[in-house]
Amino acid sequence: MSKKQALRAILFLAGFLFLLRSVTYVVRTSGDTKDRISGFYAEKDNTIDVIMAGSSPVYPYYSAPKLYGEQGIVLYPLSTNNQRPKAIKYLLEEAQKTQDPSLFVIEMRMLSMPDEEWEDTMAFTRGVTDNLKYSVNRIKAINALVSDKSQRHTYYFDIFKYHSNWKMLFLPSQLRHWRYEAKSPLKGLEIKTGVGPVEYEDVTGETGIGQMQDKQYAVLLDLLAYLDETGIDALFVLSPYQMDREAKQIYNFMIPIIEEAGYPVLDLNDHIAEIGIDYKTDFYDYGSHVNALGQEKCTAYLGQYLKEHYELPDRRGQKEYDSWDSAWELYQEKQAEAVGSCLWDIENEKWAPEVIE
Repeated sequence: MSKKQALRAILFLAGFLFLLRSVTYVVRTSGDTKDRISGFYAEKDNTIDVIMAGSSPVYPYYSAPKLYGEQGIVLYPLSTNNQRPKAIKYLLEEAQKTQDPSLFVIEMRMLSMPDEEWEDTMAFTRGVTDNLKYSVNRIKAINALVSDKSQRHTYYFDIFKYHSNWKMLFLPSQLRHWRYEAKSPLKGLEIKTGVGPVEYEDVTGETGIGQMQDKQYAVLLDLLAYLDETGIDALFVLSPYQMDREAKQIYNFMIPIIEEAGYPVLDLNDHIAEIGIDYKTDFYDYGSHVNALGQEKCTAYLGQYLKEHYELPDRRGQKEYDSWDSAWELYQEKQAEAVGSCLWDIENEKWAPEVIE
């Protein structure tokens, strides 16, 4: 083969891989998670001060536009549904490729749950791996999260999973993901409506000590070691929900370990009255996740805590943050609509359908 032929072959292969990558990014399943992670990649380099990782108690609980609009805090949620804690350090590693955060915030609810419960559900693993750009870090995440080596190739090349989604190639809303960089108008937030009232059972006085699952305990220790290596401040957060006594006992075991490692824990369940959470109005699914009413309260409390305990810059008015000004304006509009919907449901006692497991 001549040098000219070799060059042509290299150029052809490079073009093919570029096209394959772009097509894969487009045909990945559409939805809020794709928009959230693609939105992170679209943020300007070195403009995010706080990265928040965790499962579903992140994206409906904490409004990045509200934190920015009221406190000037620039936080972005790298959150996926039922996010396995084993994935967190890879998401934090990914974030540091383009951002230089001074604080990681880690939502810890999933650490109290058995990993096997989620490992066997492919969608929860793919929620992370299939929303990362192709990279060595992505391969490491797949190797950590997928124990069945015979299936890893379908994660490395997720086009195997989504090859039938060709219709996405004709949707402008999906074509914009060709680089996996598409601005998230609300900076990863999902505003939830609906009201599912629940009779609150206060278990904060439970002093018993439970035991974490061995796998999750190992994950926690590994995460703490990783945080120590980065030298970046970290805050562990436990969002309000109707926990049972068994879960509370596991947190009683877990929290001292985190604190002894040098990282504070903010358990919002210990501050229900201060936050103003009302379990009869502020949840859309009967005590598991907050709606727009609860989101306002949790965000305000977290913002005040961050302001009092960390020296985070106020980014309001800086030209690099025009999209955040727009997000704040859009949030106020969408939030008002959602709050109005929740209040109407409360007034008319129109409760959300209960989730049957």
